[in-house]
Amino acid sequence: MGATTTELDQKTIETVKATVPVLQEHGEAITSHFYKIMLENHPELKNVFNQTNQRKGGQPKALANTVYAAAANIEHLEDILPHVKQIAHKHTSLNIKPEQYPIVGKYLLIAIKDVLGEAATDDIINAWEKAYGVIANVFISVEKEMYEEKQNAPGDWVGFRDFTVVKKIPESEVITSFYLKPADNGKLPAYQPGQYITVKAQIDGETYDHLRQYSLSTAPGQDFLRISVKREDEHNPEGIVSNYLHNQVEEGAILPITSPSGDFVLNETEQKPLVLISGGVGLTPLMSMLETAIEEQPEREVIFIHAARSRAYHAMKDKVASIAEANKQVTYYTVYADSTGADACDKEGRIDFDWLKTVIPTVDASFYLCGPKGFMGAMDGHLRNMNVADNDIHFELFAPMDEIAN
Repeated sequence: MGATTTELDQKTIETVKATVPVLQEHGEAITSHFYKIMLENHPELKNVFNQTNQRKGGQPKALANTVYAAAANIEHLEDILPHVKQIAHKHTSLNIKPEQYPIVGKYLLIAIKDVLGEAATDDIINAWEKAYGVIANVFISVEKEMYEEKQNAPGDWVGFRDFTVVKKIPESEVITSFYLKPADNGKLPAYQPGQYITVKAQIDGETYDHLRQYSLSTAPGQDFLRISVKREDEHNPEGIVSNYLHNQVEEGAILPITSPSGDFVLNETEQKPLVLISGGVGLTPLMSMLETAIEEQPEREVIFIHAARSRAYHAMKDKVASIAEANKQVTYYTVYADSTGADACDKEGRIDFDWLKTVIPTVDASFYLCGPKGFMGAMDGHLRNMNVADNDIHFELFAPMDEIAN
């Protein structure tokens, strides 16, 4: 599976592009079957792949969309390079290795054959084998560069590095911050505000490791890293790691983590107003951006809008309020779905279009959005209805839920 784009003959290209719609139609069936048979034969990969996402269908769907988008652009893979790089950040954060790609390719082809049956002719399977080789090489190449950059950057590292939990601070009813310092007392890398790390949870009674990615919630340049984790319902499969962190990990514990990754980062070269809009625990990467902006761009206007269920579920409210008080260029708004007399906020209910228009002085601004699915869809719709330019809307999706996160 070491082909390059230039080695693909025209027949192979035409076959792949012609069959993309067929595979898209059966996409999730193919990739769900792929994960099942691959993990049966390579159970060690359960240490890497998120078991919750597989059960809920998120990971198979994401894989299907990625492979088919790449195949549809097989002649011009550079057109999807931004999407490739976004996924490559996820892969390097999970410490994905080049030798794992042939395993994925092998079982993906078997799954295509099994699901499509006789419709998957030898010509089709051969064409897709060559195409997968090209796609895999693109990812391997991009990830190789990322790993090399990490290896050569001061304080950075590749793979998992042990960190000590030096502080554990409750931020709300359901969100707790963990302050992490290198167990080897070494340096930290100069990460970008908005990036995340992967935590390896090795939980008693669990056969396999659980990997979860959490945004860094403070500006770079500290002698620690901080993540702020929402505790999910312990009966919800998503909650196995968050409950482990909240209930079992105490100060002094060791957590293996990967170095900061991700492309949802603050553009510090822009001077136009910065608008940060978050829902629930989606405020974590925006906290890093806010703290960075006031330090590095003290003249830049900043508007921070945060939505939460109520005051009890609002993390870091006092921290942001103190920043706004000390920095007159910062304006802060809070929106609570359930508000009582004791829960002072700027708006009750949800962030709607009419209210948003009144608190954003100009659409010629840089907008950074982070929150759960339904919240993000609503905010994106509001901004587009306000005629905000596409390249001024930057976002990161947190949690596959359709309501405001706690």
